[in-house]
Amino acid sequence: MNMLNVNEMAEKAIQKKFRKQIWSKFTKAVNQYELIKEGDVVGVCISGGKDSILMAKLMQMLERYSEYPFKVKYIVMDPGYSQKNRLLIEENTKKLNIPVEIFTSDIFDAVFDIEKSPCYLCARMRRGHLYSFAQSIGCNKIALGHHFDDVIETILMGMLYGSQIQTMMPKLHSTNFDGMELIRPLYLVREESIIAWRDHCGLEFLRCACKFTERNYGDTDVENTSKRKEIKALIAYLKNFNPNVEANIFRSVENVNIDTVIEYKQKGVRHNFLEEY
Repeated sequence: MNMLNVNEMAEKAIQKKFRKQIWSKFTKAVNQYELIKEGDVVGVCISGGKDSILMAKLMQMLERYSEYPFKVKYIVMDPGYSQKNRLLIEENTKKLNIPVEIFTSDIFDAVFDIEKSPCYLCARMRRGHLYSFAQSIGCNKIALGHHFDDVIETILMGMLYGSQIQTMMPKLHSTNFDGMELIRPLYLVREESIIAWRDHCGLEFLRCACKFTERNYGDTDVENTSKRKEIKALIAYLKNFNPNVEANIFRSVENVNIDTVIEYKQKGVRHNFLEEY
């Protein structure tokens, strides 16, 4: 299959076969959370994984069909990928007709010898570099490829491991880059739908391609074990007894009753129910 046909198949699958599962959920999130406005210049951040590349294709199609004008720029940061992994990103974006701008950093080397939470540090450093580069090329927003499953897993992780109730927000103002925002257009799209689209199109994407993963597991397709993986397993187990468990976890942070909360924080200030008892 030539590259033109791969791109045509990918777009047709989004428009037809996966319209309800992917395109409708994507546009619902964009509209419901007001992620994109007229005149925006969005830097779509592509890591090379299935989520970010699907997001890039969806944003490309939205820009093409949208009733209000906005611009999209496709950003790839190479934080120290192996030659094989960088080549895979370049080949996939070319197949899907996504014109990327690639810049490099040394983040993988910087976190390689960090023993405690290297993935957390890597993610924070990557985001800072992405904000900076996107702003330098005229963007006022960056888009990340977190999906619905990431959102509900974050809710449970916060409760079970962080002793707090919080969620991954659909959009955020940057605290370090004035005028910049972060948006998550895949916020309502299920991971199983992304996997189905990937397999339908016969595409192969990166998983975690950092040196930390290769050091611990070899240059294989094995995902790094983590608390997020434990949470995935827990949700899958609970789903055996309650098929609505995922939707219920998500709705729990839409239905917070402050009157029944002992303490909560708002804008950095802690409040206790005794204040108004």
